[in-house]
Amino acid sequence: MLTLLRWALNAVALMLVPEVVSSIEVRSYTAALVAALLIGLMNALIRPILLLLTLPVTVLTLGLFALVINALLFWLVSEMVAGFHVPSFWSAMGGALLYSVLTWMVNVALKEKKSAPQ
Repeated sequence: MLTLLRWALNAVALMLVPEVVSSIEVRSYTAALVAALLIGLMNALIRPILLLLTLPVTVLTLGLFALVINALLFWLVSEMVAGFHVPSFWSAMGGALLYSVLTWMVNVALKEKKSAPQ
């Protein structure tokens, strides 16, 4: 149940991104749900492989190249989902950064409290 709530709130976060990055467009909540799902899948499955393949560049840039990978995946998802449009790389960079902050806030808010060992 918590996963569904997190997914729905991530979609809401994605709908807030165009309020700050005006060139990004999210036409419907359905498009936001699909895009949030695909962004999550890309980050879980493809991002680790890309980070491994680009490890030398990532190390040389002190980790900043990981931001480029996030932006490219954000942009790629916009090409896959009708109703979610990111026109340029720089829009994708701003949108990915903002979306990362918003989803981090969702994860902090929904973090399960662990009970102390007895």
